[in-house]
Amino acid sequence: MVTKTKFELEFPIHASTNMLFQYMSTASGLSEWFADNVNSRGDTFAFIWDDSEERAKLLSKKNGERVKFQWLDQEDDGSYFEMRLQVYEITKDVSLIVTDFAEEDDLEEAKLIWENQINELKHILGAV
Repeated sequence: MVTKTKFELEFPIHASTNMLFQYMSTASGLSEWFADNVNSRGDTFAFIWDDSEERAKLLSKKNGERVKFQWLDQEDDGSYFEMRLQVYEITKDVSLIVTDFAEEDDLEEAKLIWENQINELKHILGAV
């Protein structure tokens, strides 16, 4: 079995947590920036890019705070991806914190993909 490395990235975003949460937790919000199209039925989300489709299960969701998904084809390895909102008390700055897993050889590419996706989200939000 291939071992995956857990990584965490933090992206400061100038937007309200309520607005950000909609983009993180709903099929329509995720299809704006995360994938070409996203459909959901219950706790199962279908993420569509070009001609490929990946399915993920929503493991947990805390309104206004975080969502956690697991790719259905990776249920055996304990990996998941989570998007969490962090508001800093003193400054009220908002950050989107991404936790994900990747194989060692794919680690840098996985981080780059997240950076590109979050840049797309910031562009849509006008928070660039």
